[in-house]
Amino acid sequence: MPDSPRILIVDDEPQIRRFLRASLQAHDYTVIEADTGKEGVRQATLQKPELVILDLGLPDTDGLDVIKLLREWSKVPIIVLSVRSDEADKIEALDRGANDYVTKPFSMGELLARMRACLRQKATDTAEAGTIITAGDITIDLVKRLVTVGGKAVRLSRKEYDMLRILASHPGKVITHQQLLQEVWGQGYVEETQYLRVYVGQLRQKLEQDPASPRHLLTEPGVGYRLQSS
Repeated sequence: MPDSPRILIVDDEPQIRRFLRASLQAHDYTVIEADTGKEGVRQATLQKPELVILDLGLPDTDGLDVIKLLREWSKVPIIVLSVRSDEADKIEALDRGANDYVTKPFSMGELLARMRACLRQKATDTAEAGTIITAGDITIDLVKRLVTVGGKAVRLSRKEYDMLRILASHPGKVITHQQLLQEVWGQGYVEETQYLRVYVGQLRQKLEQDPASPRHLLTEPGVGYRLQSS
C-alpha cells in the first residue's frame, strides 16, 4: 500500500522479521527489512521510514551505535525491541535517542500500541509545530506557561512546571530519571531519584483524576516517566 506508514525492521533474526512483517502488513503498514546495523542505517537513509523497530544485538555493530548514527541526522521514531532487559540498557538506549523500549518476548498488541503513540507524536511534531499539548482534560500551553485541568488553571511550583514542560515537549516518549534530574536540578543531582518521586506525586495530585491510578503521567519502572498525550 503506497500510502501506508513505512516501518523499518532492523533485526538479524529471520523468524522475528517474518513474524513482525506478517503482523505489521496485516495492520496496513509497509515493511522494510535490514539484518545488520549498517544496512539499517542505509535503508533509513534511502527509504525515509516513518518508524524504526531496532534490535540491539546486531552482528556487525551494537544497536546503541545505530541509534546514535540515526540521531545525527534524523528524528524518526525508534522503538528498541531487544532481549536485553537490564535497566542500564534501557536507560542507555533512551538517553541516546530511542523513543521507546520493548523487551522480548513481547506482546504484539503492546508493540502496536507503542507504535501508534510514536506515530501520533511524529505527526503532531509538537516540538516544532505546536505549543499546546493535551492529555485527556489536561492542557499545557508551553508559550503562556499555563496548565489547566478541565478548563481550570492549576498552580504549579517552578520545579513541578519544569518537569511537566520537559515531559510535554516529548509527548509519549520516555524521559529517563537522569535526563529529568539534569535538566530540572542540574548535573550534581542525577542520582537523586527520590526528588522525582516526590514531584511526580505532587503533579499527579494536581493533574490526574485518580492520582493512585494515573492515566497520563506514567511511570516506566526503573527507567523514567512519560506523558501520554491525547
